[in-house]
Amino acid sequence: MTAAGFPHDLPEGRDEPGQDEPGREPGSDEPGQDEAGQDEPGRGGAVSGPAALAAPAVASWLTALVLLGCSAVAGAAVALAAAVAGAVMWAVTRAVVRRRNQVAHLNQAAYLNQAAYLNQVAGPDQVADPTQAPAGERSAAGGEEWAGAAGAAPRRRLGKQQWWTGGAAARIALAVLASVAVTAAVTACMVHGVTTGPVPDMARRDVTVTAEAEITDDPRIRPHQGGVSRRETAVVRARMLLVSAAQERYAVDVPVVLLAPADGWRPLLPSQRVRVRGRLRPAEQGEPVAAVMLVRGRPEPIGAPSAVQRAAGVLRAGLREASDVLPDDQRGLLPGLVVGDVSRLDEEVRLDLATAGLGHLTAVSGTNLAIVAGAVLVLGRFAGLPLALRAVVVVVAMTAFAVVARPSPSVLRALVMGTVAAVALGTGRTRDGVAALSATVLGLVVFDPGLARQWGFALSVFATGGILILAPRWRDRLTARRVPRLLAEALAVTAAAQAAVTPLLVLMSGRLDLAAIPANLLAEPAVAPATVLGFGAAVIAPVSIDLARLLARPAGWAVGWIIAVAQRAADLPFASAQWLGGVAGVAALAAAAVAGWLVLRGRARRRLVVALAAGALLAGLVAMPVVSPWPPPGWLLVVCDVGQGDALALAAGPGRAVVVDAGPQPGPTDRCLRALGVRQVPLVVLTHPHLDHVGGLPGVLRRRTVGAVVVSPSRVPEGEADRVSAQLRTARIPEWQAVPGTRWRFGPSEITVLAPEPGVAPQGPGEGATANNASVVLLVRWFGPSTAPRGLSAAQSDLPTALGDTPAAPGDMPAAPGDTSAAPGDLPMAQGAVAAPGAAAEAGSRLAPVPPLGPTLGPTLGAALLAGDLETEAQESLVRRGLPRVDVLKVPHHGSSRQAPAFLAATGARAALISVGAVNDYGHPAPPTLRRLRWLGMRPYRTDLSGDIAVVATADGLAVVVRGAGARAG
Repeated sequence: MTAAGFPHDLPEGRDEPGQDEPGREPGSDEPGQDEAGQDEPGRGGAVSGPAALAAPAVASWLTALVLLGCSAVAGAAVALAAAVAGAVMWAVTRAVVRRRNQVAHLNQAAYLNQAAYLNQVAGPDQVADPTQAPAGERSAAGGEEWAGAAGAAPRRRLGKQQWWTGGAAARIALAVLASVAVTAAVTACMVHGVTTGPVPDMARRDVTVTAEAEITDDPRIRPHQGGVSRRETAVVRARMLLVSAAQERYAVDVPVVLLAPADGWRPLLPSQRVRVRGRLRPAEQGEPVAAVMLVRGRPEPIGAPSAVQRAAGVLRAGLREASDVLPDDQRGLLPGLVVGDVSRLDEEVRLDLATAGLGHLTAVSGTNLAIVAGAVLVLGRFAGLPLALRAVVVVVAMTAFAVVARPSPSVLRALVMGTVAAVALGTGRTRDGVAALSATVLGLVVFDPGLARQWGFALSVFATGGILILAPRWRDRLTARRVPRLLAEALAVTAAAQAAVTPLLVLMSGRLDLAAIPANLLAEPAVAPATVLGFGAAVIAPVSIDLARLLARPAGWAVGWIIAVAQRAADLPFASAQWLGGVAGVAALAAAAVAGWLVLRGRARRRLVVALAAGALLAGLVAMPVVSPWPPPGWLLVVCDVGQGDALALAAGPGRAVVVDAGPQPGPTDRCLRALGVRQVPLVVLTHPHLDHVGGLPGVLRRRTVGAVVVSPSRVPEGEADRVSAQLRTARIPEWQAVPGTRWRFGPSEITVLAPEPGVAPQGPGEGATANNASVVLLVRWFGPSTAPRGLSAAQSDLPTALGDTPAAPGDMPAAPGDTSAAPGDLPMAQGAVAAPGAAAEAGSRLAPVPPLGPTLGPTLGAALLAGDLETEAQESLVRRGLPRVDVLKVPHHGSSRQAPAFLAATGARAALISVGAVNDYGHPAPPTLRRLRWLGMRPYRTDLSGDIAVVATADGLAVVVRGAGARAG
């Protein structure tokens, strides 16, 4: 996460200590400060520099971070110890300063006596100055602490305010101890509240309860990764107000987390009260919640949200409605960019943003608030409002925006900092960004110690701190090297924010976002117009949706640019690099940073490093695709690494592929096809309607022309089958059922349907196994370049035909219900698509016997068996009916233990491809299956170890190429 786009009014001329503040006379005397504005030891005044607030803020943060995982007693003990230590230091400091003041008073009295004596000696016409007296007669303090005529008032008053001024270090130490004491006390109270009482007690006893709760944040809908059917979970933060069990009933007020099926939660808003039933479970250690409730069934709303939240909900809904005029990817990102509403954000866009280091754009933060505040300030200036009134309007606008965008940690941090800046603006005071940030952190952590454990809060604070501390110096160095000021500022802000958050990213995920800086530089110009226009559309939508849509269209252009930048950046070879995670990764990063600083200190060494870096970048962008290209030349089959699921691509000509299954999610499948350069998909085969095979269908359809989709005759589970049919009807793509014996030819690939057998009900020990055994099984054979008879064009030689003894008859492949455009054997492209030369003829061809003068097949390259998720019952049935021998086997059901040995042996394959997720709950691939494959002479290749797997044609036959770095066979 970065903070590019934060207001770029970086501090001017405040990089070095000792510079005068604007508006202050160099010689003006302020208590406790010299002319340079620095504290003098032993003198009164405020501590200058960021340490005055930064040290207490850091101490408060660390205190809350540690004590949230401890008992309330430990927190109270820390608070008491810090308070006692502070009191002792205060007393000692006061005694020392009092003694110092006494000495100073004695020196003052001696000075006055000496001046009176000299005046008597000098006579009435002369006024003596003790500083001009001989060294032996001069007071030790006279020439240093006092100056001017005899009896003149001292420049620095010695008063009762000096009891606490024991030096800057002592004052900072007192502030740190005070912040630790207050934070520890507040944290101890919070821990006590969430670990004692009836709700935590019921959670420890695993009690089923009925509860009434008030929602405190928007329900977060999380899709279940993998599995056979779509299951979404709602994660809801709430305050439990009433809880009752069989013999118990309590009125409480504690924070809880509700985990529930997603049904019924989407329309609910914060501040709304609901009744739920479920089981209480203890929360994780350190989480500031009393319990986690596993909710059963739908929530029962028993109250309406507050007027403010209703208004915010109307604005958010209005922005979503106004965005409906945009393409799918833009309509999902615009609400996320403007108000943090990611409910419709496309999974592929989310993945691209995260890989490119642009994921922070969907987390509303200081950038958004600064843009809104800047727009309001400009409008207020045009309206002629006075400065103080403009500041008030800015605070009101930022508060309203925070309510609409929801008070996430980054929003809270930005809102408090923005309020501090607005107050400074309205009162005419100069701003100190580091002090404002420190005060914000200190205040928020004391107000809510739970923020100390939230990554979003830490990323926001670190990014802002990097901008405030590092960016001004880097900008000045760039401008000193004749870099244009605007470019220097943009580079400095982006690089400073990324440098500041990189240690946190390493600590979180062990990842370095190498493409983040250029991606943020390119995307940043589009953030402001998208935010302003989008927020304007949200405000106008309740009044006029048509006018809101007019504003949403240009906002969509800006969002489209951001999406394009994210996609290009994510496709770079080194967009994201793996690094050590945790504390070890941060230590390695610090060592690398120190080494880099030592190397870059000399100008000659800097030039050498820049040259080496440029060479490495050139090698990565140009040479590496040549040395290790992807896709590899001559690829025939690619098993995409989509996690726990199946998605395969069969070569069908330049820019074209037949897709077999679509994986569990759209993003990985789309990315795999994008890497292969697939723009047209003449045919999609979905072997069976399980989520891990059909969930990624939208990724196949995205920005590609699709001819038709072949599905299994079985519609179990019915929910996923109906969802697929609805998607295809919306896209106006014909849906056909697979019929054994049907055969297609696309480019080098000939595809034949072997199963399921029509009219035979699939068998299995349960619904899942029954659906698996109804999988569409394909035999794929590959041929070399065909030779067209004289008189046939190249386009005609690429016509897809049905090859075999039995031509497809009408009714063999029924179209989707209600779709009469799909005749048997037709491969129409999606409506509105433009087919490439030769594709139009292919798209409209009917399945028919081979014409007498049709294209002749080239030499056979090899064959593969794609067996879907077949289990032992269907595998044995295939063996009884006769199974062709192949070179490559796509192992059924991700390498599960339910494999028939006779089936594996009958294939005669030499390579076994297993599509499986690195983390899955099923134990796939099963060790017995891997051993059996090796005993049969097959070499297993696994996507969890090798990434994408390609089968390529070579002069000696077929070969397997893996994409993953350091990949190896299973």
